[in-house]
Amino acid sequence: MAGVTDRPFRTMCMQLGAGMAVSEMTSSNPKVWQTQKSQNRMVHGCEAGIRSVQIVGSDPLLMAQAAVFNEEQGAQIIDINMGCPAKKVNKKLAGSALMQHPALVREIVEAVVNAVKVPVTLKIRTGWDPDNRNGVEIAKIAQGEGIECLAVHGRTKSCMYKGFAEYDTIKKIKQSVSIPVIANGDIDSPQKAQQVLEYTQADALMIGRAAQGRPWIFREIDHFFKTGELLDAPSIDEVQQVMLTHIHNVHQFYGDYLGLRIARKHITWYLQKHDPAGPFRKQFNAIECANEQLDTLTHYFINLQFN
Repeated sequence: MAGVTDRPFRTMCMQLGAGMAVSEMTSSNPKVWQTQKSQNRMVHGCEAGIRSVQIVGSDPLLMAQAAVFNEEQGAQIIDINMGCPAKKVNKKLAGSALMQHPALVREIVEAVVNAVKVPVTLKIRTGWDPDNRNGVEIAKIAQGEGIECLAVHGRTKSCMYKGFAEYDTIKKIKQSVSIPVIANGDIDSPQKAQQVLEYTQADALMIGRAAQGRPWIFREIDHFFKTGELLDAPSIDEVQQVMLTHIHNVHQFYGDYLGLRIARKHITWYLQKHDPAGPFRKQFNAIECANEQLDTLTHYFINLQFN
């Protein structure tokens, strides 16, 4: 989820119940490692929790070098991305496009695992199209080459994010390997989380898009698993506090100019329920001052509580 799961977002998710948060997808191309964009996307030693950094690419040597570089920067887990369906990634034979090339998958995994001392994990899809769901084959290759945990999104490369995730392939993968398997795709409620976990018998769940504008979903799922009861929705006061803290941290992390622009998309996600027609978001997106963003959000919630 490049462009979404930056450090401020990961921090918020961890504070609201996520067991672990993985960095944004980072390139294996060494020419971009020292750019500000790449530096922002990498994990940092001061982050809370287990520090996992996700790398993407198609050249085994470059992927191994990227793994070493990120290990030296403080990554405690290296996660290989073979699940991204974005065209700009796939046209470079990276991300989920690699599922069409099992031999290359093997080379990349072997190179990365042998290059670092930290655990290496892998994110895949169920296959490259509905007629070619080779997730089981890729999972067996991954396990054989030393991958320690596997996350599986329940769609193929060609499906992108259309339609609905299917969990039959994830279930088959879980039955075919002994390493931990994490189920991912369309998990947007505690009930759905329980359904997917019970059906696939996966070892854990991964939440992606459902956490955009709703980082408390992790707390809701954790509470449901422990008690069998649904948590009440967060109060308006808590939503306000979470949003203001998140946006303040975005400003601090990126600086005022870039921070206020990145804040806009997060506010759009947060306010889908409270501002479905979008008039406030249109007003918010026109603001060109970081402090004014925070003041405007504060006044928005004051008006919301008294109307």
